[in-house]
Amino acid sequence: MNIVLLSAIDFSLPLKNPVIIFSLVLFIILFAPILFNKIKIPHIVGLIAAGIVIGPYGLNLLLRDSSIVLFGTVGLLYIMFTAGLEIDMEEFKKNRLKSLVFGIFTFILPLVLGSLAAYYMLNFSVYPSILFGSMLSTHTLLAYPIVSKYGIAQIRAVTLTIGGTIVTDILSLLVLAAVTGMTRGDIGFSFWIRLVLGCIIFGCIVFLLFPIIARWFFKRFDDHISQYIFVLAMVFLGSFLAEIAGLEAIIGAFLSGLALNRFIPHVSPLMNRIEFVGNAFFIPFFLIGVGMLVDVSVLFKGLGAITVAAVMILVAVTSKYLAAVFTRKTFNLSKDEQRLIFGLSNARVGATLAIVLIGYNIILAETASGEPIRLLNEDVLNGAVLMILVTCTISSFVVEKAAQVIALKEESSFQTQTHTNERILISFAYPETVSDLVDFGLMLKPHKSDIPVYALHVTLDDNAMDNSGVDGKKMMVKALKHASATGNVLIPITRFDINISHGIIYTIKEHNITDVLIGLHHNSDQQAFFGPTAEKILKSIQDTIYIYKPSQPFNTLKKMVVLVPDQAELEPGFVHWFDKLTTIAKSAGMPITFYAGDKTLAELKIANENTINGPAMQFNEFNNWEDFLIFSRELKSNEFFVIINSRYGNVSYNQYLEKLPYYLSSYFQNNSFMILYPRQLDQNPVMEDILKSDSSVLGSIANEMRYLRSFGNSLKKIFRK
Repeated sequence: MNIVLLSAIDFSLPLKNPVIIFSLVLFIILFAPILFNKIKIPHIVGLIAAGIVIGPYGLNLLLRDSSIVLFGTVGLLYIMFTAGLEIDMEEFKKNRLKSLVFGIFTFILPLVLGSLAAYYMLNFSVYPSILFGSMLSTHTLLAYPIVSKYGIAQIRAVTLTIGGTIVTDILSLLVLAAVTGMTRGDIGFSFWIRLVLGCIIFGCIVFLLFPIIARWFFKRFDDHISQYIFVLAMVFLGSFLAEIAGLEAIIGAFLSGLALNRFIPHVSPLMNRIEFVGNAFFIPFFLIGVGMLVDVSVLFKGLGAITVAAVMILVAVTSKYLAAVFTRKTFNLSKDEQRLIFGLSNARVGATLAIVLIGYNIILAETASGEPIRLLNEDVLNGAVLMILVTCTISSFVVEKAAQVIALKEESSFQTQTHTNERILISFAYPETVSDLVDFGLMLKPHKSDIPVYALHVTLDDNAMDNSGVDGKKMMVKALKHASATGNVLIPITRFDINISHGIIYTIKEHNITDVLIGLHHNSDQQAFFGPTAEKILKSIQDTIYIYKPSQPFNTLKKMVVLVPDQAELEPGFVHWFDKLTTIAKSAGMPITFYAGDKTLAELKIANENTINGPAMQFNEFNNWEDFLIFSRELKSNEFFVIINSRYGNVSYNQYLEKLPYYLSSYFQNNSFMILYPRQLDQNPVMEDILKSDSSVLGSIANEMRYLRSFGNSLKKIFRK
């Protein structure tokens, strides 16, 4: 019986059984990177090489059929989408001029050198020569997964390379449209009008309509599977709209990533799922499909394809290298950044294949024997495939080496800036706020940092259940699962105590916690706004405390509005809370608007200048705290309100802070907000009484602290110079 069943399976080559095909591909995706990493070869090269071996020009195990093409196309779009998704939008805005200049360099140099080489060395006519050059101008971010793996996707060199990729691909495809149109004789003024109008409409839909749809969806649907499907649907809709507009689908995927960028924080379950599925499935399929295109046998079929391939490879590599050199010299970049730019921009796959196939399929005439005369002949087609193999290999090696060096430098620089004594504690009380608190707590630490984050739930000794009747263990399991879905680890602490506030306070002291995040309790009103637990913590703990009240998903918020009291810059925790707010804003991709007095604003601006790659900031003067309710009219529902508070008797404390419970409970119920208490030095009880009884002491201390801070900033500027 088994023999009969086995004989019924078709083992002829190429394989046709879908189960066997899929199993083979999965084993290649599993083992090829492992084997090639052992011999110090980038895994991308391993997957391409595996595609060559199993493809129709190798062992002929698999055909490059519609399924391979489908998944390969999805993989290419996925690379461009994740590039747009992971990009630092503020860095992208700062480097848009650099991106444009690099895009022009990396388009003009290959176009000119390639056209001249085709015309004078390969004896092509004018139109094929120009198309030949435009084919070399394009490039694919094939090695982007390597950059993402090393965690340097947001640095300047990567950002301007991504921007330059869009510029050169658009220009190259415009050249393709112009050349093919002139060849066929169907290009005219109406063609350019249609193209321009199509691009404008496409841009408006992606950048104006997509964010509105995304914000609506994420507010109403929190199911992770639905969110992932929604994101993919938007990406492929954007790619389809780009094709309708006359652009390449990869441009639509990239711009869709930019449009959805701020809705998908880098530390979130959704981002983790997007990266996981792409790196585990779609992108490897694309790389294997690239390898299946390579026909090594053309090396033995004569000198035509070899000559064309040699010219293409020489011009392709040289021109992209020169573009990287010119960009480095123009903007004073480092040599490591130059190598990374060259490596990322050297690989050719997607747009190059599109151009060469279109040129190959355009038949200009026929010979006397009936042979077609094509715009780009078969030697160019075969040469392009060999060029793809060589440039992809060079790109992978160069990016792997450059990324390692830059990542090590970034890590050492980050370690010198990180306060190694920082520890974050998230205290849970209600099961429905667990996910919101975990997401917010993880944003308090910079990306890639190893600052420990603790999760605490205190259970009363005489009651195995918390106040809401929900088992605390289930709440902790939910928190741990949610954190692991983002690729982070929480350190769980379950404590039994006779008093919840005592349990939190002693946990803070035992573990040397520096930042405490708690949620606003459910029964908050103007009489008992913070609740007895939070009030006891505020009186007993001098570290930074965040009291957070979410009203909508954090990724749907547009802006952070921060209200700062006078003399807040004189508090010991000023720099720390400013750094935490910039970390949150950078992680969420949102700008910050500060409202404070003139002296405090001056210190905030100085702190902003000392911040590396911080978010966009605005500074508005606000002195009259009696007009606090103006924010209830000005603040929009999609804006995050942060109030910097102060404990009683400290330098920045004022009497209007006592009215915050009334204002927030009465006028800001529909807003997400946070009350932040900066870190204070432990005060001597005698000194505390003196400060409360004599306001002149506060004034003199404030003046001295302001002088010392000004002196310190002057020293910083001197050392920086």
